[in-house]
Amino acid sequence: MSQRHDTPKSLKITAIPVADAARVLASAYKRRVTEEQVRQIAERGGLIRADGTINLLEYAAYLVRELAHGSD
Repeated sequence: MSQRHDTPKSLKITAIPVADAARVLASAYKRRVTEEQVRQIAERGGLIRADGTINLLEYAAYLVRELAHGSD
């Protein structure tokens, strides 16, 4: 008998691809969050690493700082 191993891909929140970050945020917020939206914010904050990943904790902290400072 053959067994299927469909285990979900684990995500490392300290090094997550932008596309995966968008999916995680969309799921958490229960609203549409696009990869492009996440990429624009991450680029503005200088958060994208050479390998194309971001640290989701740094991303959230950046958003909090932006809100606290009344950014556009």
